[in-house]
Amino acid sequence: MWVRGAAIRPVPRYAQVDAETLELIERELANDSPESQGELDSAFVRFESTQPHLADAISQVLSKPLDDTALALGYFLSIAVWLAFERTFGDARLRKVSEDALEATEQAIKLEEELRAAHGDEPFDLDDVVSIEQPSVLAFVHEHVDAALDPALHAGSESEPGDDAGDQDVDVEDVHGVYRAIVLLTLCLSHAVLPVDGATRGSRELIA
Repeated sequence: MWVRGAAIRPVPRYAQVDAETLELIERELANDSPESQGELDSAFVRFESTQPHLADAISQVLSKPLDDTALALGYFLSIAVWLAFERTFGDARLRKVSEDALEATEQAIKLEEELRAAHGDEPFDLDDVVSIEQPSVLAFVHEHVDAALDPALHAGSESEPGDDAGDQDVDVEDVHGVYRAIVLLTLCLSHAVLPVDGATRGSRELIA
């Protein structure tokens, strides 16, 4: 059974984000009060200043002519995931992701996808690999991707010929592009986390 990534580096246990942090951030982002909006704007500024290469990569994806749902999903997930890492590890343990690290992770994702595609008999794909490395983050991301795609899955099922219901379908390709960018963000941040005292980068592999 082939599950662990062959091209994607394992994420140490000390770099994993817990579900409780993500749930708290989700509740905060759902608050549309002026104070919450101000905090969100501040979070975007911190993201751009502390992780300029990652922020630029995400911005390039979100600046494309995306479906409105995909665009909103991208903004929400990118800031939610980054905030989760910021709150869990802080400036002391979360390093800036370099251009080289960003490119290396992008290439690793591409290679992993190619390897999985070349082994059609294996039931595991990129989602399975990343879910092993950051289970809570990927569960959170999948929950919101599924919610975004729900109208696309059901649109038109009760519509009459000639109506405009199909015009509101979510662009699945746009959502996939956003999802892939969030996977890149997640892996880059995961590998930017410094170990706590006594932890080693090899511990994840030894106990997995």
